[in-house]
Amino acid sequence: MKCYSHSSVNIGIFFAGWLGIDKQIWKGLTRNQSREGRMCWFTALVLAVQILGLSAVIIVAVWMGHFRGGFAWQSDPAKEFNFHPVFMVIGMIFLYSDGILAYRVFRNMKKLYIKILHGMIHLGALIFSAVGLKAVFDSHNLAKNPIPNMYSLHSWMGIITVVLFGLQWLSGLTSFLFPGLSMGLKKQYMPHHVFWGIAILTMAGATALMGITEKALFMMKTFPENGSKIPVLDYSHKPPEGILMNCLGIVIVTLIALVIYIVTRPEYKREPSPDEEHIELVN
Repeated sequence: MKCYSHSSVNIGIFFAGWLGIDKQIWKGLTRNQSREGRMCWFTALVLAVQILGLSAVIIVAVWMGHFRGGFAWQSDPAKEFNFHPVFMVIGMIFLYSDGILAYRVFRNMKKLYIKILHGMIHLGALIFSAVGLKAVFDSHNLAKNPIPNMYSLHSWMGIITVVLFGLQWLSGLTSFLFPGLSMGLKKQYMPHHVFWGIAILTMAGATALMGITEKALFMMKTFPENGSKIPVLDYSHKPPEGILMNCLGIVIVTLIALVIYIVTRPEYKREPSPDEEHIELVN
């Protein structure tokens, strides 16, 4: 499948006029090619999002599993913490992004089914996030020397983001699925739902970057047990773990940028079916 850009179609129209070919005829001939090209780029972008999302999950799992000692539950609070970044990336970055894209990807599916899928993916994101939050609170509270909770900007932003995401999910459920608002109220609320969906995803990405940086500052400069003030591992020396953390941040930023690009491009928006248009007219 060839991917045609808007500029190539416009250039074709220009030369068609120059050669004396009717522009409307040329537009008719190129319309299908243009739509095919848009869907080709759309597919490539969605595939890129999936690759980036899986990459983020793999990178954070390798970071916590290989460099940070692996995973455990409450029997080892330090290792229980390692579930926190993994589950938050799965929930608030990867699944959240896929849920947002559901209406674009499954454009030919019945709208009710897409609503259910959209809600279920985001419910999964909430569950992963809740377990991730429990892991970090346990790692603080159950430590041999308990660590204070909720003192950093990362923790504040994290709680705010998850709470907003939960409210967004609940408002979407009650407004669009069950019990559901009237068609007029749905149309009024929809722009706000879309805005907050994008805003909360952006907040999740920013919070993830804060967490990566905070972990780098806390963990990448450790001193030997003999009391020496010369660090054995320093983030500024660009160790492999530090490079991996930086790569994770870049992957997350790129993923979120692509998701926002896809959902804000009108040519990728799902078009309502004739039955849906009829229901809107009746209501």
